Amino acid sequence: MVKSQRPPSGRTNLASCIVATIFLIFLVIIVLIVYFTVFKPKDPKIYVTSIQLPSFSVGNNSVSFTFSQYVTVKNPNRAAFSHYDSTIQLLYSGSQVGFMFIPAGKIESGQTQYMAATFAVQSFPLAQTNQAAAANTIPIPGATTTVAATMTEPVGVTAGFGGGNNVNRVGPTMEIDSRMELAGRIRVLNVFAHHVDAKSECRVTVAVNDGSVLGFHC
Repeated sequence: MVKSQRPPSGRTNLASCIVATIFLIFLVIIVLIVYFTVFKPKDPKIYVTSIQLPSFSVGNNSVSFTFSQYVTVKNPNRAAFSHYDSTIQLLYSGSQVGFMFIPAGKIESGQTQYMAATFAVQSFPLAQTNQAAAANTIPIPGATTTVAATMTEPVGVTAGFGGGNNVNRVGPTMEIDSRMELAGRIRVLNVFAHHVDAKSECRVTVAVNDGSVLGFHC
């Protein structure tokens, strides 16, 4: 009577390990493809919709005003964007003249949130070129406003600019830079946390005579 022989158990275990390894590699590849095509973190986008100076004062070669900026923030991720340590900064001639912390918040997946920031900017001196233009304004007979002896070109409303009814204004102007940053994180699949930033920078042209916002470009 001939007894049947069992195949060596070592070979069976080796084959099982190879199959399991191939399956795990295939699964990892699928997860990576899904992650980089669907869940890959993206920086939120900031769109500046309006910039205003509700109050404006000029005197003794210095200016002070209230600054208001209105934006929309789009979260393109498939996870909520939690922002913190966020700021808006104003610069004039390379120096900071205004600063504000933005309260922490959350923007849900795929949503757009409207935000507004308003704060007072303390008095600061005008640059020499603006001082000379403001000092050399001359009256025009029959007119209710004055025009600088050395005129600047009128700022029109073009793509990327905002200006209301100020298309035909001329006179001394000043430029300020607005820098906004939303720093935060998103949590992919409620497991992996990723740091993301949303930033915007705009150059704003302002009429020195009355504080009208002639235009801005971001």
